Amino acid sequence: MHFEPSRAAALSRLSEFIPRAGKAYASSRNHDDGCVEGDARRNVSQLSPWLHAGVIDEAEVIDAALAHHSPRASEKFIAEVFWRIYFKGYLEQRPTIWQAYIDDRDNAIATMDQDVSLQAAYSEAIEGRTGIQAFDHWTRELIATGYLHNHARMWFASIWIFTLKLDWTLGADFFLRHLLDADAASNTLSWRWVGGLHTKGKTYLARQSNIARYTANQAGGPLKAEGLVSDAPPLVEQREHPRQELKLPGTPCAEAYSEPYALLLHDEGASHMPLDLPKPPALVISAARPEARSPGQIGDAARDFARDAVVRGTKSAAQAFGCEARQWEPSADLAALLSEAGVRQVALPFLPVGWTRDALMPELAPMLKAGTAVELIGELDRATWPLAKAGFFGVKKQIEAVLAETGITGAGTAASLVV
Repeated sequence: MHFEPSRAAALSRLSEFIPRAGKAYASSRNHDDGCVEGDARRNVSQLSPWLHAGVIDEAEVIDAALAHHSPRASEKFIAEVFWRIYFKGYLEQRPTIWQAYIDDRDNAIATMDQDVSLQAAYSEAIEGRTGIQAFDHWTRELIATGYLHNHARMWFASIWIFTLKLDWTLGADFFLRHLLDADAASNTLSWRWVGGLHTKGKTYLARQSNIARYTANQAGGPLKAEGLVSDAPPLVEQREHPRQELKLPGTPCAEAYSEPYALLLHDEGASHMPLDLPKPPALVISAARPEARSPGQIGDAARDFARDAVVRGTKSAAQAFGCEARQWEPSADLAALLSEAGVRQVALPFLPVGWTRDALMPELAPMLKAGTAVELIGELDRATWPLAKAGFFGVKKQIEAVLAETGITGAGTAASLVV
């Protein structure tokens, strides 16, 4: 499937998939059927690259699902969308997990640099030369397309950790460098879940029989996964990550837009369309930072999708609002850029815990503290994130109440999504 980094492409894919978001999705979603070149998978939405980039948002997707299916028929699909929101809310309340991942990844890289045998094992894994057919197949697919089926990601992580005995942070980094939808929260917490760190002691063991069953519809038949280990002892870590107070930005008051302001779009908020702006901006700024994902080389597909999504979104917003568009490069000074444009205020989609926040916050933090910058957060995130205190069940049992609170019923924006 070709992932074009535009809102039109996202809405087209949503419109194409949503009729299958009910019982068909629930019964087939776990199957990794592979993909035919130029064709999209039929059993999963593949909307995650656009969701991660903020080209569309979860509220739009859920609203579209409810416009076509009953709440019960679309329950599984909606729950999977809420998993993304849950992971983000969980990481916002435990930001030390992200910093620990960064530290441990850097330490793992330094250790590998001093160990020739470890370098060789890592190279075999990321180049698809392990001899485990299924794993090598997914490695090549990830590098070529920037996408993997969710079940394949779980198998891949399990094989990486338990069979290949490689550091989980190096695997998570490999995903971040290549996935179009490389969300800091979903990726980090999913790898931790497989390894037994998210739900302490509970691991995910990839089994040859399971892989064969759920890849039976691959073009060449079931994928083989010979030589996998038969047990998965949980990983352990020395640090604890206690929950911290969740601090979300309030709804900006009218004074926040009293002066001409700039709308800043970034890797996780690349479109103005999901935002509720009370007045047009005087300037739109693009701030793509895909290179901040990793100290390693970013895959071409992931880098280009992220950068192009922000560039296209900036151009679209500038045309919609009839204003100028400018690019904020990593080496440039934001304050100077704003001063040159005669603008003091900035509004931007919320920066969640992750590399985009790490890259942009040094210059934005003083402005946020001074009140000259405001972050905009969707009502679905605002209602759901506080519920992400522990496991997903705490969120799942509140889905119906959250949708009612936020007015997501299937009668809202769904009609405008069909293109």
